[in-house]
Amino acid sequence: MRLRSAVGVAGAVAGTGAALAARRRRGRERVELEYGDGSMVGLEAGSTAADDLLALARRAVRGARGG
Repeated sequence: MRLRSAVGVAGAVAGTGAALAARRRRGRERVELEYGDGSMVGLEAGSTAADDLLALARRAVRGARGG
């Protein structure tokens, strides 16, 4: 019974941590470049490369929405 309780508490803590991390990330723009070999590079907004790509992405989204 103690083991089951401990596992339940650990699951709740992990779930809460994941939810808080997702909330913190929400609203922050970033670029994720995924390559054919499965590797990925993430660029935070504020870097020159990310800002250039984010500007292109915003224009593409505006065009797709008809604006």
